[in-house]
Amino acid sequence: MLQLQPGSAGCIHKIEGMNPILRRRLADLGVSEGVNIRLKGKGPFWGPITLECNGQLFAIRRKEASLIEVNVS
Repeated sequence: MLQLQPGSAGCIHKIEGMNPILRRRLADLGVSEGVNIRLKGKGPFWGPITLECNGQLFAIRRKEASLIEVNVS
């Protein structure tokens, strides 16, 4: 996920090694394998990143974002 630049999008290939509670919360927002996701912005000083998926905007820590593998479209 972190290889994307702000404004670019990709398709989620794999989510691996994530805390099950966070993974469930992301699934409730529609974040799962095969779904398109867009990087909206990166926080300063290694802060959280803002993502858009299925019309939902949310922010997650870079540590968790690094566990999401994305195929760039």
